[in-house]
Amino acid sequence: MTGTLVLAGTPIGAVADAPPRLAEELAAADVVAAEDTRRLRRLTQALGVQTRGRVVSYFEGNEAARTPELVEALAGGARVLLVTDAGMPSVSDPGYRLVAAAVERDIRVTAVPGPSAVLTALALSGLPVDRFCFEGFLPRKAGERLGRLREVADERRTLVYFEAPHRLDDTLAAMAEVFGAERRAAVCRELTKTYEEVRRGPLAELAAWAAEGVRGEITVVVEGAPERGPAELDPAELVRRVGVREEAGERRKEAIAAVAAEAGLPKREVFDAVVAAKNAAKDAGKGAAGNAAKGAVRGG
Repeated sequence: MTGTLVLAGTPIGAVADAPPRLAEELAAADVVAAEDTRRLRRLTQALGVQTRGRVVSYFEGNEAARTPELVEALAGGARVLLVTDAGMPSVSDPGYRLVAAAVERDIRVTAVPGPSAVLTALALSGLPVDRFCFEGFLPRKAGERLGRLREVADERRTLVYFEAPHRLDDTLAAMAEVFGAERRAAVCRELTKTYEEVRRGPLAELAAWAAEGVRGEITVVVEGAPERGPAELDPAELVRRVGVREEAGERRKEAIAAVAAEAGLPKREVFDAVVAAKNAAKDAGKGAAGNAAKGAVRGG
């Protein structure tokens, strides 16, 4: 019989938040794969538990190489426990690769639910929680970061991000630029820890606050885009939305259909706006070329 892969949530701050089953699984596992074995040691000491199984490191740098080894252990009947530094494995942490490999081999995967910075921040933000999407970490480069934000500029669900403290001011400034300075947001810092802080306000205001320097683990929650009716979307806006989707990799036909659905308009109307903009750009190009040619003739 094959073994079982157990994904275990670990505290994001207060050790007392550890789920009761975590100690049981740590003691019973044949193999404990930890993102940081030193942090694991501190956690087991705090919980008063001793691991009897083999402890191995499993982090971004060795994830690809160690996954086959762990899968073979699972295939041989081992109970493998996966823990990360904080929160649930796979959520912006190692885990997805191992889960996918285990599923492919038809190995049982289960979980010990535990603390989550995503859900904790969302609940504390004061923003709508009925529909949300988790966007993880934004790209570090400014241009790529702006591009990623533009992809979700019209997303009406609440957005949740992780961010490093030294990049927080740049990220909030970029969000204010793309989403609008008055879009509501919440910066959740050091959740469940001694210096927990939740700062709420418009993006521009939060960006100014963050420019003074912020420390700790950061989760950012941003209000979704306001719903707009068809009357508010002029042809230029429709064309812009199609362009954003095309830049993200969608084919033009699918992009037009999606924008039409968002705006509550017939696809033909969006298609006509795109064609008109394309023709206008061509005409402008021809005009510029013609003027350049005339200038060359006069100069000759």
